[in-house]
Amino acid sequence: MPEGPRPDHGLYLGGPPDAPRRFMVRRRPVWRPDWPAEWIDWPDFRTPRDGDAAAAAIRRAYLLARAGQRVEVACDGGVGRTGTVIACMAVLAGHPAEDAVRWTREHYRPRAVETRGQRRWVAWFAAHHAGASS
Repeated sequence: MPEGPRPDHGLYLGGPPDAPRRFMVRRRPVWRPDWPAEWIDWPDFRTPRDGDAAAAAIRRAYLLARAGQRVEVACDGGVGRTGTVIACMAVLAGHPAEDAVRWTREHYRPRAVETRGQRRWVAWFAAHHAGASS
């Protein structure tokens, strides 16, 4: 665990810890947070398997953060999927949708939102879910 306060809520991007693995490349202990958490089924370098469920989870995490809770968003690498969620949260915060990826890269990580599909998913999110931010 990194130093600092623990999150009040976690939004984790990948498979839930108890989900069966299709391909086991390495064995490692299953990690489960000690705080409330939600998991979005989201393969690496891809987009969420269920876009509407993912959008709802992103909105819930955003609203918790707006209410003052510490919300952690994470995936294995912390670049593509995490950056995509940050870009979506920027849209919810009122940032122009057409500029959310650039803003995320400038303020989070230069390679955030790694794939063309993830960039398209941010645009889809903005078109379908941005108005639900309050």
